[in-house]
Amino acid sequence: MRKGFTRGPKAEEPATSHVKNYITPGGLQRLKDERQFLLTKDRPAVVEVVAWAAGNGDRSENADYQYGKRRLRQIDGRIRFLTKRIEAAEVVDPEAPRVGQRATRAFFGATVRYANAAGAERVASIVGTDEVDLDRNHISWASPLGRALVRAAEDDEVVLHAPGGTETLTVLEVRYEAISVEPFREPPESEVLTEGLDR
Repeated sequence: MRKGFTRGPKAEEPATSHVKNYITPGGLQRLKDERQFLLTKDRPAVVEVVAWAAGNGDRSENADYQYGKRRLRQIDGRIRFLTKRIEAAEVVDPEAPRVGQRATRAFFGATVRYANAAGAERVASIVGTDEVDLDRNHISWASPLGRALVRAAEDDEVVLHAPGGTETLTVLEVRYEAISVEPFREPPESEVLTEGLDR
C-alpha cells in the first residue's frame, strides 16, 4: 500500500480507548443503572413495537416502523456509549482517607467553598464529566472552574479563565465528603411504549 493511503492519528485526536473516566461510586452506579434499564426494559419494548409495525405491511410509509427503527439506533448508540464509559471508569471515592497534600488540596472528589472578587461565596463539588449537575453544584474536573480549583488549598487565589472573561477566586475551604449523585430514574414515557399494540 502506498504511503498516501495510510493514516496515523492526528495530534488533536484524543486516544479515547486509553482515557480514564474519573467518576464517583454514585456516578458509576447511575451509568450502570441506565444501561441496565436500556438493555432489559426500553430496548425490548421498542423491539416489540417495531415487530408489530413491521407486520402492518408497507414499511416505507409506516411511521411506527420508521420511528421505532430510529429509536432502536438511538438506544443502541447510548448502550455502546455507556459501556465504553463504564469500562474506562476510574472510581474515586470522595470519602476515602487522604494524607498530606491530597487531604488539604482540591482534587477530584473535593468540595470547595470559594469567593469571587466581590466577596460572593459559592460551593462546588468536583466530579466526573458524566456527573455534572449544576443544580447540585457538581462541576466537572475538566471544566474551566474545575481546572482552576484543582490543586488549590485554603487561602489560595486562583484565576478562572472562563468564556465570559477572567476572574480571580479565593479558596476558603477544601473538604472531602460524600457527594450525593442523582440516581437514574426511568423516564415516565417508558411505561406507555407498548400500549396500544393490539390496535
